[in-house]
Amino acid sequence: MAVTAIPVVRPRKAVAGGGALARRRRRTFWPFLLPALVIYLAFFIGPALASLWISFHKWDGVGEMEPRGLQNYEILFSDDTFLAAFGNTLLILVVVGAATFAVSFGLTMVLRDMRGKRFVRAVLFFPYIISPLVLSVLWGFLFRTPEGLVNSAWAALTGGTGVNWLGDHLFGVIMIGLIWVNTGFYTTVIMAGVDRIPPDLYEDCALAGATAWQRFRHVTLPLSWDVVATAAVIWTISSLKIFEFIYAFGGNTNDMPTVTVWNSALFVYGATFGGRTPQYQFGYASASAVVTLAVITVLVVLLRRLLRREAVAF
Repeated sequence: MAVTAIPVVRPRKAVAGGGALARRRRRTFWPFLLPALVIYLAFFIGPALASLWISFHKWDGVGEMEPRGLQNYEILFSDDTFLAAFGNTLLILVVVGAATFAVSFGLTMVLRDMRGKRFVRAVLFFPYIISPLVLSVLWGFLFRTPEGLVNSAWAALTGGTGVNWLGDHLFGVIMIGLIWVNTGFYTTVIMAGVDRIPPDLYEDCALAGATAWQRFRHVTLPLSWDVVATAAVIWTISSLKIFEFIYAFGGNTNDMPTVTVWNSALFVYGATFGGRTPQYQFGYASASAVVTLAVITVLVVLLRRLLRREAVAF
């Protein structure tokens, strides 16, 4: 019996470069991408590289740079003020971040089935869009000693004189204020992720008798994990740049805040325009900025790896 050979049809090789249509599509990217790329290089990458270069020099911002090698970094790691400011930055990152996300998750669970949740969400988001300078004035009005609103309420309830918040607990009050300022934003972000979850899943949980914690653990958190991971990275980066609230709340019109409440951003300002030293120390300040940026970059990379999970389809 003769066997008829069946010809094998081989796919045509792809045209080099993906074809004329693909090449035209790639060319259309550049008119949209180029302006943003130029701005990014000019205002972000360029200053970052310039700061790295300046950190190896002694410079007052006007005269010629004097090469110092790694001397700025050696002095930096023996500077108690820098170490304390960097520790405050990490405290804000971890403590304020953990508290903000815990409160945001709690509010999300409360507001998910609440009537008028859009209005409440807008009210919670309101402090985030107000200038930190205005918020610091309000926060000072609340905690001023002894006539602040908090101490006045304390005296009315207990008859005592209250607590010297701004004298004995200044950094703690600042951290509470940062939690208040940022909670609305992260509540809005997390609720946007939770709103995507089909209501049928929560109805199934209710029929199965699941508790609120079980619903959060097995439904809400896994299905909004990608949003939570992105929000965590955003907070890690933004915590490095907190400046106005601490500067305006902890200081006064004539001076900077006490060094015990400085973070890394205030340390950079204090070494340049803040008057910590008689001369501007742009090289020393750049070294502190480079160290902080390097540590935060490592933390972001580790955080992304730690929070990386397979996306759950629903």
